[in-house]
Amino acid sequence: MSDLPEPDATPGAPHPREVEVLYGQSGAEADFLTAYNSGRLHHGWLITGPKGVGKATLAWRIARFLLATPPAQDDGLFGAPPAPETLDIAPDHPVAARMRALSEPGLFLLRRGPTDKGDKLAADIRVDEVRKLKNFFSLSAADGGRRVVIVDSADELNISSANAILKLLEEPPAQTTLLLISHQPARLLPTIRSRCRELRLAPLGPEEMTQALEQAQIDSQSDQAEALTALAAGSVGSAIELLALDGIALYSDLLALMGSLPALDRPRLLSLAQSCAGKGKEERLSLALTLTDQLVARLARFGVTGQPPAHLVTPNEVEILRRLSPDAAHARRWAQAAQEAGDRARHARAVNVDPVSLITDLYLQLAKAA
Repeated sequence: MSDLPEPDATPGAPHPREVEVLYGQSGAEADFLTAYNSGRLHHGWLITGPKGVGKATLAWRIARFLLATPPAQDDGLFGAPPAPETLDIAPDHPVAARMRALSEPGLFLLRRGPTDKGDKLAADIRVDEVRKLKNFFSLSAADGGRRVVIVDSADELNISSANAILKLLEEPPAQTTLLLISHQPARLLPTIRSRCRELRLAPLGPEEMTQALEQAQIDSQSDQAEALTALAAGSVGSAIELLALDGIALYSDLLALMGSLPALDRPRLLSLAQSCAGKGKEERLSLALTLTDQLVARLARFGVTGQPPAHLVTPNEVEILRRLSPDAAHARRWAQAAQEAGDRARHARAVNVDPVSLITDLYLQLAKAA
């Protein structure tokens, strides 16, 4: 698997185990510390929230903290140490160094492994990967220390592996904490959810987004923070993708195209559609479809609330939203159009319709709603 990409890494960004600071999630960190300091630490934690908001980073911070922080009774004659106020562990701490190298004996990282041929990653976390935990527990039990299992992500467990994890949650080995990362917890087995305590992470604001991108050494301009926050829905992972694919400019082009309605600017539409076609343009096509969904959702929301979005992408966005969706009746029309056009687009992709035809048809369908 050494030649395969890490399944829990975001291209172009540091792996979560290498990230020292977590921005925008102080509430979740405080909730965990409160539980830890109470002396009644739950054995199973479900870390939830949208993709890219720091769930994996929090899981690694918790794991470092648990494995590097000695139990109070270990302090003997000197009495119990003061209750920790943060999850911070020094980067040069031996545990931190071993975790970065994936050589910490007290940690097991459960994620997708290679297929039987070993030439690519499996589509899900198979039960064979979970069975490796038996060996981990038998070896790590010898020192009697704490053990941590990170599951990234629990959404990728298949039925067999999910049931194996459920058994661990029902009968957890001593001194073991399981950290399950989930982007869509509603799809997990209800019995898994019921045996975990949830830590829900919130989307990041513009300032936190800028700080997180700077930490990841991702170049972004200060005036892009609000636009990135809007389009990425507070997700650093999505923001990195937007920057890599020039997503802000793409959204601006889509907005300008919608702004030409009801007399759709067909030359602009053709130019935009052609920019999403051809070899190597698959990611741009996917992003164009995603951003179109977001744009129409913003139209529908504006019509219902009459309020501009909390974060704007372009200065003229409110003007276009107000003109195309001035009231709830228009909002309902946009919502219905989005559903129908989205269904057509997904079907078109499934049967490999030419991207130019796909984008053209999508916007012609939306034009009818105007």
